[in-house]
Amino acid sequence: MVSPTSSHSASPMSPSGRMHAPLVPPVMLATAEAVEQAETLAKARAFAEPLIAGETLDTGENILSHADAVAAILADIGGSVAMQAASYLVYACPHLNKPEEVIGKAFGPPLAQLAMQTNQLVHVQRLSRTAESNTQGPENTPLSPQLQTENVRKMLLAFSRDLRVVMLRLASRLQTLRHYAATKLPVPPALASESLQVFAPLANRLGIWQIKWELEDLSFRFLEPATYKDIARLLDEKRTERERNMIALRQRLQQALASQGIEASVEGRPKHIYSIVRKMRGKSLAFDRVFDIRALRVVVPSVADCYQVLSWVHEHFAPIAEEFDDYIAKPKANGYQSLHTVVRDVDGGPIEVQIRTQAMHEHAEHGVAAHWAYKEAGAKGYAGVSANSAYDTKIAVLRQLLAWERDLSGAAQDKAQDKGLFDDRIYVLTPDAAVVELPQGATPIDFAYTVHTNLGHRCRGAKVDGAMVPLSTPLANGQTVEITAIKEGGPSRDWLNPELCYLASPRARAKVRAWFNAQISAETIARGREAVEKLLQRLGRTAIRLEDLASQLGFKSAEGLFEVVGKDEYSLRNIEVLLNPPEPALQPDEYFQKKFKGAVARKSPSGVLVVGVDSLLTQLSRCCKPAPPDAISGFVTRGKGVSIHRQDCSNFRELASRHAERVIDVRWGDNKGPDASVYPVDVAVEAFDRQGLLRDISEVFAKEKMNVIGVQTQSVKGTAWMTFTVEISDAVSLNKVLGSVRGVKGVRAARRR
Repeated sequence: MVSPTSSHSASPMSPSGRMHAPLVPPVMLATAEAVEQAETLAKARAFAEPLIAGETLDTGENILSHADAVAAILADIGGSVAMQAASYLVYACPHLNKPEEVIGKAFGPPLAQLAMQTNQLVHVQRLSRTAESNTQGPENTPLSPQLQTENVRKMLLAFSRDLRVVMLRLASRLQTLRHYAATKLPVPPALASESLQVFAPLANRLGIWQIKWELEDLSFRFLEPATYKDIARLLDEKRTERERNMIALRQRLQQALASQGIEASVEGRPKHIYSIVRKMRGKSLAFDRVFDIRALRVVVPSVADCYQVLSWVHEHFAPIAEEFDDYIAKPKANGYQSLHTVVRDVDGGPIEVQIRTQAMHEHAEHGVAAHWAYKEAGAKGYAGVSANSAYDTKIAVLRQLLAWERDLSGAAQDKAQDKGLFDDRIYVLTPDAAVVELPQGATPIDFAYTVHTNLGHRCRGAKVDGAMVPLSTPLANGQTVEITAIKEGGPSRDWLNPELCYLASPRARAKVRAWFNAQISAETIARGREAVEKLLQRLGRTAIRLEDLASQLGFKSAEGLFEVVGKDEYSLRNIEVLLNPPEPALQPDEYFQKKFKGAVARKSPSGVLVVGVDSLLTQLSRCCKPAPPDAISGFVTRGKGVSIHRQDCSNFRELASRHAERVIDVRWGDNKGPDASVYPVDVAVEAFDRQGLLRDISEVFAKEKMNVIGVQTQSVKGTAWMTFTVEISDAVSLNKVLGSVRGVKGVRAARRR
């Protein structure tokens, strides 16, 4: 039997008799992995070098040197090899025709995507800086630093789905500041301000202290060089005495802890100039009142050792109670843990002591950088960290990044002119860590409608950070929201009640209203359809196509007809009349029979005969002024005989629709001979107004031997509208005259009214 750890060449057998692959010692695996990573990094540098070696950034720094420095910074904070390799590939992208394809073939799609996303952020930031430098505000002044800060913060947040992109930018910005410090070149104030107000707080939120402190000190040095030099001078004046006391104190503490069996690392903690200035300004302190100028950091194996060290320190030195913080029991939002205390030595001088475990120290120094190696680790993860726990780490880190919004908002509120700068929106996470932007005060229902309208309609419950909450709960920055939805359904009318606070987003509220409007419209259409179909059944006309019926009634679609019927805005009588028109009245109504019974037939002055009755007196209507051979109809009036209308007269159509029984057939009588009747008609003329226009048109009528019995004219802005009332024997002769009128200079149109 071969032992699993034997170096025998045969592979061990499983109980089923199958051969297993030889087991490789973990040390060999680690060595092989390290070699592979080193080769990847070297390959990335060699790939980019011919493209970027002779290029420079807009800061004047050589790009290859910049990439080397960025890779070194990332290595110092525990960044993965992929991040270090991307520091070279990012700057190679602009020099490649198809960068994602080329880099993907050489280094794999994940690294290509990382390089492309980072390059995209670099490009967007560059465009933003260009736009800001060219854009002027009120009174021709540059855009405010607050607006520039907001723009950069938005861009970083937009790319936060892969924090490796953000950390690459942090490292790049730190190297840019180092370059300015080394070359002593003038630093653009906007760049230094952006570094202090955006990048340093971001590094703080991610817990990358090394980068945070250096970004702050360098930015402050460029922005306020005089203050920076003053604080540096005060620190240097007492440096010798302070260092001598610190060495003695460190040795005393180290020996005391060793005598108690505690393996501790005790080091002096450097105090950064910007943190000193911020404390002096924030608490209105003089330099000698800043207690943590002298500081020690104690790193021990376990949490129990932390409290044991704290006990020893408080026993041998006088503690300042109000300066004690237990960040182990109550960690900071970004996961930072440590014990902080300030004590006084025998001379009464303050000394700050920080106590933490090695794991806490690693997190404090390197922040989240090391956790992002899982992206290349696959399902098994790295260093015993499963993909699931690494995913949880990603969620937690993203939450802290989004909570950075609160930090900036709180800082802005300290200034009256900046109040409310970041108060109008929040950022929350979906269960798969996608960032969703919402208005301040948004609820889970707002979130659901932002993700998808249909999800909002079907929303019935929500979990915030894993706990069920009411749907009216206001969301906060960085929370993870999960929606519980039914398969089918719609919103509740309560959501539109402002007093119940279900919706804060106008967009979501509009979607809810649209859903209910659609439901109301559907119900109205259904009610109208039912009424129309019942009518058709009663009339025995169920075979008719509803679309054709709607078209005959003047509607674009059957639904349009159903909607007005359902709203009681259209009478079903109109449909009935269309399908079953009434028989034409052969006899006038009772009033007509009584009024004209026994009338003597004689020639009518109008030349119109009433069909079916002896010739009766008639009158031509003034509204349409009929003339032969116009198609005409008669309407029996009350007390004024029969009024003759053109059949296309709108007044006649209105009368006929209301009193169809009073419409009678009429026809033109014989209108020849010397006693032929003449009929007045109106002619409308539109023309460019000019001197002599009325005279020229009147001459046309005179030439055609037509008597003009009335003229109305109106001129507006160079256009003349004229109405001529002329007597004609028939409408056919009028058409020839209208042609002559149109030929008059300036006339645009001439027609019979």
